[in-house]
Amino acid sequence: MTEIFSDTACRQLSQMFLAVLFFHSSEYVLAIAFHGSSNVTLKSLLISKDYLLAMAFATMEYLVEIFFFPGLKEYWWISNAGLAMVIIGEIIRKMAIITAGQAFTHLIKIYLEEHHQLVSHGIYSFIRHPGYCSFLIWSVGIQIMLCNPISTVGFAIVVWNFFHERIPYEEYFLRQFFGSQYDEYARQVPSGVPFVK
Repeated sequence: MTEIFSDTACRQLSQMFLAVLFFHSSEYVLAIAFHGSSNVTLKSLLISKDYLLAMAFATMEYLVEIFFFPGLKEYWWISNAGLAMVIIGEIIRKMAIITAGQAFTHLIKIYLEEHHQLVSHGIYSFIRHPGYCSFLIWSVGIQIMLCNPISTVGFAIVVWNFFHERIPYEEYFLRQFFGSQYDEYARQVPSGVPFVK
């Protein structure tokens, strides 16, 4: 039982808690900043049942492994690499939101709005979907930070698959809105999610 209250566990679990708290609260605050509180719902916290189940599984994996295999959690270079991924993912995500401003929403727009324009500068000149790229880095980074081998693979597969399906759907509408301008942009800038064109 002492393994669960060890310095390693306290450090890694507190880092996870702070990363999750900062990610979700900052998403909500930025959504309000760009869209106004009357246009933002709790969905902007980006917390779903599937997400909660995944995080609960990851936490259970961590607790089981630190109790039965505490040495598995002591690979500091792996844990610190995961922490670096979390920070990098967070920076890219916030750069994406701030750069896109009102054009950044948590829901795919299926109708062109008056203020909607193709954002292709800043971080978007390097990554076509920096919000998705950053969430993939961030979510897998948390599992690496926790030295959770099962959840690392699971999160990588599930999050990648989600964006593999979501990006073509979103880009269908972007092509409807911006036509050849978007085609040219998509040819020049990678999606940011591996193996998704």
